[in-house]
Amino acid sequence: MRRSLRPGVAQPGDRADAGRIVSGRRARARYDRAIHFAPRFQTLMNADDVPQRSGRGIAPLWDLHALTAALRASREVTHNVRPRGTIRELPSVQTVAAAVDKLAVAMFPTHYAHADLTDDSIDHFVGAALHHALTDLTEQVRRGLRFVRDAQAGGDADENLERRAAEIVRDFSTQLPAIRALLVSDLNAAYQGDPAATSISEILLCYPGFQAVLYHRIAHALHGLGCELIARLVAEIAHSRTGIDIHPGARIGGSFFIDHGTGVVIGETTIIGERVRLYQAVTLGAKRFPADADGNLVKGVPRHPIVEDDVVIYAGATVLGRITIGQGSVIGGNVWLTQSVGPGSNLSQAQMRQGKPE
Repeated sequence: MRRSLRPGVAQPGDRADAGRIVSGRRARARYDRAIHFAPRFQTLMNADDVPQRSGRGIAPLWDLHALTAALRASREVTHNVRPRGTIRELPSVQTVAAAVDKLAVAMFPTHYAHADLTDDSIDHFVGAALHHALTDLTEQVRRGLRFVRDAQAGGDADENLERRAAEIVRDFSTQLPAIRALLVSDLNAAYQGDPAATSISEILLCYPGFQAVLYHRIAHALHGLGCELIARLVAEIAHSRTGIDIHPGARIGGSFFIDHGTGVVIGETTIIGERVRLYQAVTLGAKRFPADADGNLVKGVPRHPIVEDDVVIYAGATVLGRITIGQGSVIGGNVWLTQSVGPGSNLSQAQMRQGKPE
């Protein structure tokens, strides 16, 4: 006799207890609901959305109703990854990106604004850009806070989240002048550190390293205010645009310059001092990941390098673990470094192979 595989249907010889039976019935109810509502998806589509047979084409070979039902069954029954089974209101990557772009416009309006500005109009323009950016950011922060609350199964009520989001963005906005000051120091470091740079404007418009640092300064401020999810979104937007991956938790001092930049990775607990310069494909990463007694990774433990002031790290170098690179050191290209070096060290790949760093 063929056995039924539908959720919630008892099989001959099963010894399920009452809890399993109840759980099975709930799963069966979700499965039946998935199958019941799938055909209604078609009514939400316009006629133009459904491929039609044409004189030169063929009719679609897929079964839209079956696919929709199967995906709903996967979401709600067999592979449910929603916390507490709820549909969440997630932050919008596009809205966050637009808000950050408006913040960049507000900080550097004559370079990033698509408008003819005068001394009389520039303050009004900056004020409008800030208003739109901060308003949109407040809503995205609220969604981010709600996402974390739902994932942790508890926390503030919705009205408290709205107030908390407004307070976070208010506190963030007060940091914008200091963020701009840091970015100007980064611009000057890039201009002084790259003989190919012809002007500050060229760096603002053309250098992916500066773009990545601009996004990081914003993301780091949000991260420090307890808005980790939105900060990660900002960091990943920068990563996708520039090829440079900087975790928003990384602490980076002023006059920081990433030349070329493609493939640079800077981990969460990295600390970078003042006037540090990195080249493409540098990794400041973790050597190992500590685990608890149950084998679960321990979060937040310092595991990335400390790079002191006035250090230069050339292309392809990999620096791993909670080690310290002393002030004024130079790390050559393609060096693999897993131990601390003192101030003024000069390491090359050949020296590391011989085990004789200076």
